[in-house]
Amino acid sequence: MSTKIIMDTDPGIDDAAAITFALNHPDLDLQLITTVAGNVTVDKTTLNALKLTRFFNSDVPVAGGAAQPLIKPFEDAVRIHGVSGMPGYDFPTDLAEPLPETAVEALRDYIMAAEQPITLVPTGAYTNIALLFKTYPEVMPHIKEIVAMGGALGKGNMTSAAEFNVFTDPHAAEIMYQSGVPITMVGLDVTMKALLTRKSIEQLPTLGKTGEMLHALFGHYNDRNQTGVAMHDVNTLFYLLHPEAFTTEKMWIDVQTEGPANGETVGDIRGAYHDGKTNATVCVDIDAAAFNKWFLETVAAIDQSK
Repeated sequence: MSTKIIMDTDPGIDDAAAITFALNHPDLDLQLITTVAGNVTVDKTTLNALKLTRFFNSDVPVAGGAAQPLIKPFEDAVRIHGVSGMPGYDFPTDLAEPLPETAVEALRDYIMAAEQPITLVPTGAYTNIALLFKTYPEVMPHIKEIVAMGGALGKGNMTSAAEFNVFTDPHAAEIMYQSGVPITMVGLDVTMKALLTRKSIEQLPTLGKTGEMLHALFGHYNDRNQTGVAMHDVNTLFYLLHPEAFTTEKMWIDVQTEGPANGETVGDIRGAYHDGKTNATVCVDIDAAAFNKWFLETVAAIDQSK
């Protein structure tokens, strides 16, 4: 049986790949896409989500969300994702309209209407999630788990300590991690290991229209090194479908919200500061070869199934 999920996202190129997989994988049942300001402004992230649903002729609804963090000034990632957030490919222009309700309202409605608790997959700043929990706390028992891209126990990518999604809205991250909802943190400790290799990228255009689209986007993606490109957000779905490829540890995660460590996720790795309690399952290692194999197989299957 497929896993019912809601994606809260800020596409963004790696988000585009994650949405592509969520829309098409037979073991995932994407109910709703909500958008947030992050990689680019929320009007652009919403437009990009609509471009992807149109590309795949999907009727999954899209709802636009928070235009800025709760408190901290907004900083985008245009230097990584380009001005539009998804440059390099000419998507259709006859797009659907987003839902009339806000992301927070849509999240409440879809979560409460679900027959079984649903899984949230945030791959951008957690602003919508924090607003949802503060405005409609009754939804929390109806969430099976949150599998969130973000954070790092080691080196950050915005500062030496902070990863981008948490850095963008650390106050929202603090609210999410203190909510009591089961959380899996899929952070830089694994996403910077599971790079999509150059060899894998070179194979994409041979895999059909979807591979061609992703290859075009990746050519404009600046989160890369000599080994490959970072597919941060896709790792959340890989975890949901193949948790056996990950090494995890349970620990308490605190989020720093001020000073030079703003946005840092601090893991109580010794269990010394919270009486042994934990609030997250933290991914600490990953089978990078298995990720690359799964990525290519998933892309190939999308066009084969149509």
